[in-house]
Amino acid sequence: MRPVLLWFRRNLRLSDNAALISAAESGRPVIPLYVVDEQDSGNAGRWWLHHSLASLDQDLQKLGSSLVLRSGSPRDVLSDIAEQSGAQALYYARRYEPASRHQEEEVHAALGARMHIGAFDDGLLHHPDAVKTKNGTPYRVFTPFWKSSAGRGEPQPPLPVPESIHVVDTALESSSLTRLGLLPLSPDQSRGFQDSWEPGEAGGLKRIDDLESTLGNYADHRDRPDIDGTSRLSPHLHFGEVSVRQIWQAVRQLEMPLQAETGGEALLRQLYWREFSTYLLFHFPNLPAKPLRHEFENFPWSKNESLLHAWQRGTTGYPIVDAGMRELRQTGWMHNRVRMIVASFLVKDLLIPWQTGAAWFLDNLVDADLANNSAGWQWVAGCGSDAAPFFRVFNPTLQGKKFDPDGLYVRQWVPEIGETDYPAPIVNHGSARQRALEAYQSIKGMRTSKFAP
Repeated sequence: MRPVLLWFRRNLRLSDNAALISAAESGRPVIPLYVVDEQDSGNAGRWWLHHSLASLDQDLQKLGSSLVLRSGSPRDVLSDIAEQSGAQALYYARRYEPASRHQEEEVHAALGARMHIGAFDDGLLHHPDAVKTKNGTPYRVFTPFWKSSAGRGEPQPPLPVPESIHVVDTALESSSLTRLGLLPLSPDQSRGFQDSWEPGEAGGLKRIDDLESTLGNYADHRDRPDIDGTSRLSPHLHFGEVSVRQIWQAVRQLEMPLQAETGGEALLRQLYWREFSTYLLFHFPNLPAKPLRHEFENFPWSKNESLLHAWQRGTTGYPIVDAGMRELRQTGWMHNRVRMIVASFLVKDLLIPWQTGAAWFLDNLVDADLANNSAGWQWVAGCGSDAAPFFRVFNPTLQGKKFDPDGLYVRQWVPEIGETDYPAPIVNHGSARQRALEAYQSIKGMRTSKFAP
């Protein structure tokens, strides 16, 4: 029988995977494959991807199959494998980044005339085109988007893992994970990452199971970096090792027995923020590079390599900032409240462009999602949707006292705090705040309600 191709992308799981289920239900031999391409960038993300692909291959082997690995242009690789195997169909999950959508267009142009192509939407609760204003335009503010999306009702329940899939008789050429070169981290960083994470679907499902210990206090604890009060599901969700519907269902099942309605709603709201970020990137594809608010294209940013390097190394002399940047370096992750603090410090205390910080996060976060990262940095910089006004400048010292009141988080990552070798502050916050407000005044008269296309 002619086989079908199953193109894994950001859906590296067996459960609740519509493309996998459709391929299995075709009754034909299935060729599971992953194509490493130019979007698989970022040192931390590539480390995670290596281990996630290894985990996925092991899971597929339990079904009697194995993962074919290639690198290059998906159009060229899929065309090559289709020709070699005589495949009659292709199944995949859609992605929403501009480059991903372009890839899909190329694949359809190359293969659509000679085979059936099934594209599925199970990375989000709703396709970005499904939620619009009454005028048919995309929402630009979170709250009405959230209310409109929530008004569409509960998502469908997750789909089960297929009991079996038919296996291709002849083996196809596959690169080894080692040859793909996805592990560029230093040995010390790799150990820190390994101690912090378990990439793969099994690790993601364990995190979902751990929601029982998190959900009751989630609304109160999620802003406290000194407390283990967040789900830490973001990298598993980014790589599609678990689905958003699985998390949604778990929260709904836990809310009543835990009497955690407040925590449950707070976590589901975070899922909608993720949804909104992807929605913005879909409708405003320049989101990673250009401010949504036109006037910020004229903002008088500064370029100071020594200040930037101090921020990157976690040697700014501001303990909460340094703790966050060191946590990032050692674990590939940073608490969300601290992300906002370190981002505000870079953009407003140092006046370094938000795009520079966004690029650093993309390279160093294991959950470096292009949409979430871009929307988050624009929010902090005051130039995006639902943006925090630029004149609202976080005081890093007060933020540390408020969200790390006993200094537990800071002492964990900055053990030399209070000693003579801890650096003095690289800027005076009061003076830096005044400079930031003056810079904002220079563009204030250019304010517009319009977003950049």
